[in-house]
Amino acid sequence: MKFPRNARIFRGQLDAAPFAAVFFLLVIFMMLGSLVYTPGARLELQLPRADGLPGTDKPTVSVAVDADGRLYYENQWIEENDLRGRLREAAKKSPEPLTLVIQADKSVSYETCLRLALLARDAGISEALLATLPRAYAAPASRSRP
Repeated sequence: MKFPRNARIFRGQLDAAPFAAVFFLLVIFMMLGSLVYTPGARLELQLPRADGLPGTDKPTVSVAVDADGRLYYENQWIEENDLRGRLREAAKKSPEPLTLVIQADKSVSYETCLRLALLARDAGISEALLATLPRAYAAPASRSRP
């Protein structure tokens, strides 16, 4: 069986409008894609559980430490020397004494928490607290009514 061949080479000018439309659609998708939250960019911490620990009524500044020992301040990864400067600035700007809240993962060593507390003391923050989660309690058993 023989198929007819009627394909010819295009020799006219290309129209720029379809290319421009596709280009602008790609630009719009790129701009909207940058606004979408990217999962995995969140810091996952497993805080220890404890009950009955005191809190504070003073203004607080939080520093998070993940399982690998990386420090996070204001939801951004930060080096220890930069953290000292940022804590010093925060302590100077605050009219009241600040309290450092250390949100450390369960696997972070005591030495790391102590080093953060001493770093905060050098920056002018005298009090440091460890953040914990409350223990989960079992629901009370329902009583049967007579």
